[in-house]
Amino acid sequence: MENMNDKYNESDILNELTLGKTTKYHDQYDAKLLQPVPRSLNRDQLTIPAAMPFYGHDLWTGYELSWLNPNGKPIVAIAEFLVPAISPNLIESKSFKLYLNSFNQTQFSDWEAVKETMAKDLSLCAGAPVNVELFDVTDPNKFQIQQLPGTNIDSLDITVTDYQYNDQLLSLADSAAKDDVEDSSDSSPKVVTETINSHLLKSNCLITNQPDWASIIISYTGSKICHESLLRYLISFRMHNEFHEQCVERIYCDIIDACNPSQLSVYARYTRRGGLDINPFRSSSSQPIEHNIRTHRQ
Repeated sequence: MENMNDKYNESDILNELTLGKTTKYHDQYDAKLLQPVPRSLNRDQLTIPAAMPFYGHDLWTGYELSWLNPNGKPIVAIAEFLVPAISPNLIESKSFKLYLNSFNQTQFSDWEAVKETMAKDLSLCAGAPVNVELFDVTDPNKFQIQQLPGTNIDSLDITVTDYQYNDQLLSLADSAAKDDVEDSSDSSPKVVTETINSHLLKSNCLITNQPDWASIIISYTGSKICHESLLRYLISFRMHNEFHEQCVERIYCDIIDACNPSQLSVYARYTRRGGLDINPFRSSSSQPIEHNIRTHRQ
């Protein structure tokens, strides 16, 4: 298979990132710490057109957010950041962490001032409006751990011998092909609507090669997807180097190409690093995410 990192390696943009480099931590607010990465680096390779074939966003959770009130007293909060998939840039995660750390010793008049500052800076970096919500850490009803919706396929008894990304592993279920042949009155494959989940998605950071761990939810309507083939396909990301958002878009496009569902959503909940988790969501529907849940690994 072709080297999918060629375009990344040819880009000077990635060489300029702080990711993978020794970095000084700033404790005074500095918006210049944020670094964008053009989504086109991945989307051109996937031949995603300007009129994108999906809707969605990247939902970030910031668990280590603090600043000082006008009296110098520390305030702590949990933040949610919603970056639209239509934004020309994704926000590089290490730069995001450095940016959030720069609030630690900076005084702000109130919570709203922090929220407005973050929304302005992140929107400028992403190139599209970013929604910011701040939550009190004592709120007992927010960020509760929940079960993933749908059928978990991790217990399937499969043999795996290859851990290199392979989109050819995806296939429809045998039952769909049999329905085509056996039901002479209807030549169309049987259409199903189902939600599948797995905790076995692992990829690696494009720059540092650090492991990125995720749970994934795939919901679709269409010819039934072979669960064994889907699990092998997800496991094939185990040695794959790509950013979280790019992996989810790749999974979405591969399922569309191989299985042609009429409706599809792909939602990955990545474990946190440096107090941040990234949860990309891509869908054929413009409806907002259905399952804004926190897994037990987050």
